[in-house]
Amino acid sequence: MTKTRPPSPPEDTLLRRSYHHGDLRRSLLDAAVQLIETHGVDAVSVRAVAKIAGVSPGAPFRHFATRTALLTAVAEEAMNRLAGTIELSLQAAADQNPLMQFRAIGIGFLRWAFANPTHFQVISARAVIDFEGSSLRQRNDMIRAKMTELMDEAATVGLLQPGDVRHHQMAARALVYGLARMYVDGQFPSWEFNESDALKECIAIFDQFVASISA
Repeated sequence: MTKTRPPSPPEDTLLRRSYHHGDLRRSLLDAAVQLIETHGVDAVSVRAVAKIAGVSPGAPFRHFATRTALLTAVAEEAMNRLAGTIELSLQAAADQNPLMQFRAIGIGFLRWAFANPTHFQVISARAVIDFEGSSLRQRNDMIRAKMTELMDEAATVGLLQPGDVRHHQMAARALVYGLARMYVDGQFPSWEFNESDALKECIAIFDQFVASISA
């Protein structure tokens, strides 16, 4: 006698279970990162992410109503991780002078960007994320405030060359961002940089900049 197979739970029921356990949101974020790694930020859509996550096209809209909301959530995770890496870098330099602590922020940024190139792409793509209307602005401002505090302190105690402190700070930011961007975009081979030594070389370049503004 053939046994009758019990009917599978309706898809909506399965989705509700995923939502209850928080698995679907995590799966969607992971799928978005996977899609960016493979095809770039421009390839991301809520429906494409749903397909990778293996859920119905409408399921993600309960968490992310728009593509912007989805990418912003990925960027918020990226910012949290970046802030954590910078904090660890600052802790390691806690007994050093303010200029070396400022350096630690730049080194932390480089280490994070090299280790997380996909998240770096998302956090840098401000045209496709809600930077102002999310936690991104606040977290970014906190990092900038710490940079300003350390740079002002370095100037006060005579550790900096004469000049506009804001220009020193902006130049440092532009340098580490530009180096990270070049790495992510695959430009180092054309500059005869060995890929395996890229982070080490970038830290050396940043150190050269820090030395150039030191009194």
